[in-house]
Amino acid sequence: MRVSRLYVSFSLAVGQQVALDEDNAHYVRTVLRLRQSAEVILFNGLGGEYLGKIDEVSRKSVLITMTVWTDRSVESHLKVTLGLGIARGDRMDFSVQKAVELGVNAMTPLITERCQVQIKGEKKVQRLLHWQKIAQHATEQSGRTCLPILNNIEHLTQWVGQQKGLKVFLDPYADKSLNDLTPIEGHVTLLTGPEGGFSAVERDIAKAAGFIPVRMGARILRTETASLAALAAVQVLWGDFGIVEAPSSTIVREIV
Repeated sequence: MRVSRLYVSFSLAVGQQVALDEDNAHYVRTVLRLRQSAEVILFNGLGGEYLGKIDEVSRKSVLITMTVWTDRSVESHLKVTLGLGIARGDRMDFSVQKAVELGVNAMTPLITERCQVQIKGEKKVQRLLHWQKIAQHATEQSGRTCLPILNNIEHLTQWVGQQKGLKVFLDPYADKSLNDLTPIEGHVTLLTGPEGGFSAVERDIAKAAGFIPVRMGARILRTETASLAALAAVQVLWGDFGIVEAPSSTIVREIV
């Protein structure tokens, strides 16, 4: 039977009893309908995970005692950073969710010239919290124990000059492919555009910052397809998609 996984933002230790925040408590109580003595897995995004036993489920609180810590990781040895041109509605949500599943380590939503979404003031905070929640749930579902970083929204022109590793931007008119390149110190930074793609000025700015234009095949891909195709490709070429061994787990400590 599959044990549900929940992300929490506080420190954890074997033997510790914790009270879930309201969102997680509602999920355990109302969606999963778990009861006393049921097991759940908690992790705080810093590596490893804790098996816990539910002590109490009530309208006021859900209390869980940590019983076993497992030093487990499904992280790729390839570090991947993603600059994601902001797309409309569900397309952006989908891109964030699947990027986490495909092993991205850090993401930054980017404002570009052809961005069709107006995000100002309070909306910036709201959208970022929304995407953080999506990334959190994707981390829970995919079995990851390290929570990817979701950075604040930036303008593309500011972001490109801060990046490291092999720097690549997706361009349907490029004459290079990922297969022509090699990661730098095990790190790849991908830059993908919004629905309208990059402007000529943005292409020049990216190139000046050391980004290499790369073409993903002969067909023009939608923005949500392009980013995921690139993430899958780099994991196949240099990451962990070729590894078939089951991830190792070591139980470090437990309560008897």
